[in-house]
Amino acid sequence: MFNILIVTVGTIKESFWKLAINEYLKRLQPLAKIKIREVSEEKIDSVDNRQAILKKEAVRISKFLEENSVIVALDIRGKHYSSTEWAEQLTEWSQFGKSITFIIGGPLGLDAEVLKKSNSILSLSKMTFTHQMTRVILLEQIYRGSKILQGGTYHY
Repeated sequence: MFNILIVTVGTIKESFWKLAINEYLKRLQPLAKIKIREVSEEKIDSVDNRQAILKKEAVRISKFLEENSVIVALDIRGKHYSSTEWAEQLTEWSQFGKSITFIIGGPLGLDAEVLKKSNSILSLSKMTFTHQMTRVILLEQIYRGSKILQGGTYHY
């Protein structure tokens, strides 16, 4: 069973995202222990303040980073995995730490210091997704990887 923490910038406001998230959390209950911690999103007055905004969000994110956890930051420049490679990677990460912590940034991404603190950088796609959508995609991929490892029929 995986022990996973998802630290994400911003909250989920739309009910359709909440429904999708709750569905995957329900499916994952027998496969993984998952906690989600939301940190507040800094108001974007101007993209000229990008670094200051990212630094403020990084301070909030850092409060949830545990010493014995494998830290995986989601970033467009990160590594891509096939579904079977992803399942194997989940297993590998779970063997190195007591838990896996995934970090999802806000609209401006993640501060360079957060990326430096990470053990791995993951990209779900070369495309950019909203943090709400990223949360759903990440949960679905954790579920898919878990089912692959179980030999289940979710992934063909």
